[in-house]
Amino acid sequence: MQDDHVYRKTDLVGSSKESVTKAIETAIARAAKTLRHIEWFEVGEIRGRVQDGKVTQYQVSLKVGFRVEG
Repeated sequence: MQDDHVYRKTDLVGSSKESVTKAIETAIARAAKTLRHIEWFEVGEIRGRVQDGKVTQYQVSLKVGFRVEG
């Protein structure tokens, strides 16, 4: 087993009508369909949409780190 790894980061924006947490989970779940070895994420921005004085959508910009194979 190798202890030293190389990682790559990619930018994502997740969205949800429910919560910030759900927006993060949505982005990671979708990325996991095409990226292997996702190991961490970092949140850059949180924003949302407001209509008629109510929050209608949460948007989260995040970087996802995944281990490079080989």
